[in-house]
Amino acid sequence: MPERRDETGPDVEVRRSARRRRTVDAHREGSTVVVTIPASMSRAQEKHWVGEMLARLERSESRRRPGRRAGDGELAARADGLASAHLDAAAPEGRWPRPASVRWTRPMRTRWASCTPADGTIRVSERLREVPGWVLDHVLVHEMAHLREPGHGPAFRALEARYPRSERAIGYLEGLAAAAGLPITDTDESDGDAGD
Repeated sequence: MPERRDETGPDVEVRRSARRRRTVDAHREGSTVVVTIPASMSRAQEKHWVGEMLARLERSESRRRPGRRAGDGELAARADGLASAHLDAAAPEGRWPRPASVRWTRPMRTRWASCTPADGTIRVSERLREVPGWVLDHVLVHEMAHLREPGHGPAFRALEARYPRSERAIGYLEGLAAAAGLPITDTDESDGDAGD
């Protein structure tokens, strides 16, 4: 039976294993965190390791899902770092244009994010808060490429490909959209608002 760690923490289920001698493990099963410990551990050791494993799991998930708690400022800083790393070298003047704003927005019906080149704004769907960091990075690079290339033609695709995991991220997003039944596709639009 899951135990409530505290009022704000996750449900925690501790499983004691006779096969385990020293190792402790934690993983999520739905909304419950399962911590598996050796059966020989004392209650004090159990309490220590449950706290330790919850902290480790949180750190690990924060690295893999950077958007989970990121605000607009962190999102904009992430975009700036990606522009420096992947797009500045493609700019004739040595610095890619930076967006005027990058912000989270409520889930969009048919897009993961959008860019309006005329005013330099990028909006990222709240749905992407739960994706791995490399997928979010692809979306940000994709949208920043629209600051110079409004459509999805060959010049745009060359810019998008400057992010090394773009192809993999596109596949991830296609699978995510299909699994969730979302009508999100990569469309060739001329206004710079991207479908992915």
